Amino acid sequence: MTEAENEILEKVKETLKEEIVEIKIPRKRRIFVKIRRKALKQAVKSLKELGFKHISTITGVDLGENIELIYHFAYKGAVELSLRLDVPKNKPDVPTITDIIPGAILYEREVHDLFGVTFEGHPQMARLILPEKWPEGIYPLRKEYTLENLKKLIFEDGEEE
Repeated sequence: MTEAENEILEKVKETLKEEIVEIKIPRKRRIFVKIRRKALKQAVKSLKELGFKHISTITGVDLGENIELIYHFAYKGAVELSLRLDVPKNKPDVPTITDIIPGAILYEREVHDLFGVTFEGHPQMARLILPEKWPEGIYPLRKEYTLENLKKLIFEDGEEE
């Protein structure tokens, strides 16, 4: 681990303390920090103060009962830090981070479209990827949907128009 990575990691640990669930460093320049859901805003504010001002994307992963959100931040091209947290599928909501990192606006909309996560306080939660006529409550990247049952839900007769 480089001196910069070590310094960043120590500051993250110092700031988030008991809100950290797990830290992984799979290779040079990559840090994964899993946090408790309630610490999201605090963690993003802390990362921004440390110099992580650029978010490259937000990834969603269906884990069964939960959806894991992974916020990917870049630090001056030297370090990538991915902030991870779980959101229960039965209450998939987290606060928006657009007030801290405005560049997250489209990524939050994308995750909302594809996984059904609601970002509370988001300035415009309109659809981004899915067509306007897409059925409400159907999230195509959740594991409970297969391509076949999505076709049946979208096209009444099961045939594409």
